Amino acid sequence: MPARADARRALALVIPAYRAAATVGDVVARARRTAPEARCYVVDDGSEDGTAAAARAAGAEVLSHAANRGKGVALATGIARAVTDGAATIVTLDADGQHPPEEIPKLVAPVDRGVADLVLGARARSSGMPLARRFTNWVSAALASRVADGPVPDAQTGFRAFTRALALAVRPGESRYDYETAFLLETLTAGYRVTSLAIPTVYNGQPSHFRRIADTWRLARVFSRHGRRILLGDGGGQGA
Repeated sequence: MPARADARRALALVIPAYRAAATVGDVVARARRTAPEARCYVVDDGSEDGTAAAARAAGAEVLSHAANRGKGVALATGIARAVTDGAATIVTLDADGQHPPEEIPKLVAPVDRGVADLVLGARARSSGMPLARRFTNWVSAALASRVADGPVPDAQTGFRAFTRALALAVRPGESRYDYETAFLLETLTAGYRVTSLAIPTVYNGQPSHFRRIADTWRLARVFSRHGRRILLGDGGGQGA
């Protein structure tokens, strides 16, 4: 059988979820229709609202935390399980419907072709994105672009595709929303090939679990570790 088909059979989808019973079933169902060959893992991060049951009913394999531990820990749990089960390519997406699962093949394609180690699904900072999120997204993108020494249009996106090798090499210790930023910046500074592809900007009114003060402070600490590269813009791993 062709090598490409073998690689696609080793595709894993990781969906961190917290109190997402109203949306996770639809996300899983659409993801499974789009990538029927993939193993789909939902990491229920201590929800009390039926998130696990909704994900399981839609056909996902559910990994459960007994208590809420943060999005970063949920991602790490799902990624580790995907690697253990033999995934060659891993896609992460959110459970709230902001990341259209129909875009999965688009993100996976550069990884399949061997031209990227990490692909970011980049949202436009349009009127569809709340004003406060547009500002924080712009700031983080500007800082990440300095680390990369090249454009990173959406550093906060959780819609990503990456290789097994990257999952094994980059393992941030952050536990909440700062995990994704740390993963990206560590990937860039290690010289891996990172590219961005445009995806639709979708905000459907679902409440955000992002805590403005605490999580913004966590993100600032992650960026501060790369202060020299941000100030000097002296190289990074942006590519293809």
